Amino acid sequence: MKENVFVIGLGLIGGSLALNIKKTHHHLDVIGFDINQEQLELAKTLGVIDQAASSLQQGAEQADYIVIAIPVTQAAEVLKQLEHFTLKQSVIVTDVGSTKEEVVKTAEALIAKGIEFIGGHPMAGSHKSGVAASKAHLFENAMYVLTPSSSTSSEALDSLKELLSGTKAKIIVMSPKEHDKLAGVISHFPHIIAASLVHQAEYYQQDNQLVSQLAAGGFRDITRIASSSPAMWRDILLHNQDALLSMFDHWLEEMNDVRNMIERKDANDIYTYFSQAKQFRDQLPVRTKGAIPSFYDLYVDVPDYPGIISEVTGYLAEDEISITNIRILETREDIYGVLRLSFQTEEDRKRARACLHQHQYQTFIS
Repeated sequence: MKENVFVIGLGLIGGSLALNIKKTHHHLDVIGFDINQEQLELAKTLGVIDQAASSLQQGAEQADYIVIAIPVTQAAEVLKQLEHFTLKQSVIVTDVGSTKEEVVKTAEALIAKGIEFIGGHPMAGSHKSGVAASKAHLFENAMYVLTPSSSTSSEALDSLKELLSGTKAKIIVMSPKEHDKLAGVISHFPHIIAASLVHQAEYYQQDNQLVSQLAAGGFRDITRIASSSPAMWRDILLHNQDALLSMFDHWLEEMNDVRNMIERKDANDIYTYFSQAKQFRDQLPVRTKGAIPSFYDLYVDVPDYPGIISEVTGYLAEDEISITNIRILETREDIYGVLRLSFQTEEDRKRARACLHQHQYQTFIS
């Protein structure tokens, strides 16, 4: 008899997990549920799930594993609902949220009933969303953090690791508190900074309308994460309040130090500040997926004549290489322009570069 995996929420992450489990664990039946009926039906049509649950309760009560793949605030509400269902005593419940401490606290009522809950956070994503963008290999080489509670059995943890083994993600186990601090450093706080830079640009644009035009280049790239869902980031920041408040204290102190360096024109300290930042940044892993989805950009020199863009994309289409984004950075009459192509993976970018070189295009990577 097949065991059942119940996936609640069929967006990019939930859909990709469902698809991966379905493809790698043939002894498991993947049941899906989403409040968006269109997404649920599409998931069934695309073969992302084996069957659709008619209700949250119906899917949960027949599950051997429950994966809650919805935003953190909604996940907390679902955990409260699960308390009132007649779940299998052997069921293992997990989630995929970006914060863990509050979610694990919410799950304590379930844990008190003998239900195993193990927090989870796959640090992978894409520039696309929805179940149609689901990919079974989305989590390959990504960090996947598990945050068991003090009462989690080793058998339950091993069972969840086995369920996730087909993702080929790098499983890391840590406490919920440690996770939230680290996620704050490498994901949550950077989103705040990106948003603040955008607000600053908007403020200065009141005096000079050229700000938005000049910000269309590198500024747009370094602040791209500010375009993420406002509702999602509202919930994440509220759920990770303690860690972020501590980081604000350190950040404000550091910014004051930098301000003082500039005020006293201390060339040596300014140089050291940027040199140390460069050294640490240059040592960061290149091929490992992190908490913020990477852009894999390829820059292509293109001549100025009609149809050049369709020509370039046509060659890539022939080789079945998917582009996630395309942008013209520079185009002036009678000179070469620069086309920036974005890809979902490093492998796609490598293939694209080889393809375009074959057709005599000059490319470079920033």
